Amino acid sequence: MATKAAVTPRARSAVAPLLVLVLVNIVNFYDRQVPGALAEPIRREFHLTDAQLGWIGSVFIWIYALVGMPLGRLADTSSRKRLLGAGLALWGLLTGYAAWAKTYALLVFSRLGVGVGEAACAPAATSWIGDLFPPERRAKPLALFMLGVPIGSALSVFFSGPIALAFGWRTAMIAAAVPALLLVPAVLLIREPERGASETVPAPPGSIRKLLAIPTFWWIVLSGILVNFSLYAVGTFLPLFLGRIHHLNVARAGIFTGIVYAVGGIFGGVLGGTWGDRVMARGRADGRMLIAAAGALAAVPFSFFGIRQGFGALEIAVPLLALAYGALNMYYGLVYASIHDIVAPALRGTAMSVYFLVMYLGGASFSPLLTGKLSDAMARRAATLAGSATVTEAFRAVGLQDAMLIIPVLSLLLAAVLWAGSRSILKDRRKLVIE
Repeated sequence: MATKAAVTPRARSAVAPLLVLVLVNIVNFYDRQVPGALAEPIRREFHLTDAQLGWIGSVFIWIYALVGMPLGRLADTSSRKRLLGAGLALWGLLTGYAAWAKTYALLVFSRLGVGVGEAACAPAATSWIGDLFPPERRAKPLALFMLGVPIGSALSVFFSGPIALAFGWRTAMIAAAVPALLLVPAVLLIREPERGASETVPAPPGSIRKLLAIPTFWWIVLSGILVNFSLYAVGTFLPLFLGRIHHLNVARAGIFTGIVYAVGGIFGGVLGGTWGDRVMARGRADGRMLIAAAGALAAVPFSFFGIRQGFGALEIAVPLLALAYGALNMYYGLVYASIHDIVAPALRGTAMSVYFLVMYLGGASFSPLLTGKLSDAMARRAATLAGSATVTEAFRAVGLQDAMLIIPVLSLLLAAVLWAGSRSILKDRRKLVIE
């Protein structure tokens, strides 16, 4: 049996690849969240409903999930750096292409291309990180990698809104495309470790059949449906929500959305990753899932009261929403590390792609579309109750506020699912070692 010292890469050799992968994920979510940051000017130019805005997000996720499976297999069988470099180049080019979209259909097409490129990111990068760090140290680097979600999202709304206000939303799309293209050579230059290089015990062979027979994996997939439904609703509609409810222009809505992402997301991600490695070091193999469950439970009151704040209470709403977002973002480092705990190294890219495929097509991908439809329905209901034949912007604000209350409901269900997963993970970890 190999010793820990023999298989753990030196810290210096792991730092550079990890930092590049973190930058890639920041750009990944920067480009992913641009349509949400620019939702209001796009809606007005193309005369869209909230459901049509949601459709842009949903078609992105559907193609992301479908092509993720073959790309996940490629991440397990071929060069991860070349796969990731190609994905970066594709999603950068298609993000920029949206600046020339003259119709709603072409805008949707551009997001399909971005989805294909970005589908290479998570399977390749998380598998790569799993081979850079040993099991008891994985939650923190994976949490650092997943800080790309709040940091990239925050930067997207911080910059895209003001750029759109000054130069138009098409210029903001071009600005979003440049960092992805600049990162391509950096990815191709970093060192890629051998698969299983950081394992402290011999790595067992993997098969999809064995993966699908792991009970904890299915609890994790179900948890992914719930957490991503909530977070894609936030990513698609939070700037619009702040604009309608708190009367902010596109630039100010972007800035306050960025505060929610940056403050809440970074705090939650760092806390989750650090706490997760500590409980793992103390021998609590179910600790990561339990901490994620506690975070989801904490998100329930924070999100409910944050969403319910009306005009004039922005200083209360933003901290509450930041706490809710942070509590939900604890999920990534903790749960992604738990996937590595129960899946053989040779199957981790595939495991992530199966997770994304089933999770997104099983429900999470419908979040922008269904939240938008619910918003439209609630707006019509508010107009009807007020005796108005016209759905005004005031009724649209009420409708979106009511629709976003789905987030605390799903957060409560998420806590229950993660707790259930913690009950089976000990057995699944032992089974992986024995095999």
